[in-house]
Amino acid sequence: MEQTLSAPIATPTRKPQWRRAWQALRAVIADPERTDKVIEFINSVGGDADLRAVARFRASAEGRRLLEERPSLLDVVSDLRALAALPEGTFGRAYADFMLGEKLDPDCIVNEFRNAESTVVPLDPDMQWFFERIDTAHDLWHVLTGYGRDEAGEAANLAFTTAQLANRGVIFLTLAAAVIGPKDLTFSWQRYLWRAWRRGRRASWLPLARYEELLPLPLEEVRRQLRIEPAEVTHPQGIIVAGAVMSR
Repeated sequence: MEQTLSAPIATPTRKPQWRRAWQALRAVIADPERTDKVIEFINSVGGDADLRAVARFRASAEGRRLLEERPSLLDVVSDLRALAALPEGTFGRAYADFMLGEKLDPDCIVNEFRNAESTVVPLDPDMQWFFERIDTAHDLWHVLTGYGRDEAGEAANLAFTTAQLANRGVIFLTLAAAVIGPKDLTFSWQRYLWRAWRRGRRASWLPLARYEELLPLPLEEVRRQLRIEPAEVTHPQGIIVAGAVMSR
């Protein structure tokens, strides 16, 4: 996978709307399931990280090939029945089990992100395709990392995502999770999020991954290909689920 990239092209910056961001953050703290408020917060905080990610993608040979081919990751992962029919232990089967177990619909999630993004900055076709792919990959990253959809899992996945995309809004949400989360003299929760961030930093740049070709492969093989550190290495005490219970 392409790793050495040329300098990103210039892109416009999203101006922050701090009052709106604060109101959205309060809503997210009160109800972490409010995906609409998460999106509103990220967009309100502003910045140009997402747009710079598009530029980085365009600057890579693999990114340009994907842009020319325009595969629809959303179409592939939306066929949960087909993915559920894959052999146990495959990436696609694990994703289908995750989505069905959480009663999630890939189309609904991506449409929610798409509607919010289209109101922030004008999107050219390349950007529309890229953002749809990144939004679709959010739950794929949950499966790749093993972080669940409970509050601890979402916070860890945000930390991992921050290392991958450095979005200002995601950084703020990760820091908020670190501040309002459990506290003890060893800062175990904060160190847990830092380890998740470091895991994302050490992984391949995942926007360039050809998920469509990876879904039929064994999940552990996909993790190795994408250089995602094993959970037992990143989190020797286990992955935190439901706030306090530790799981391998």
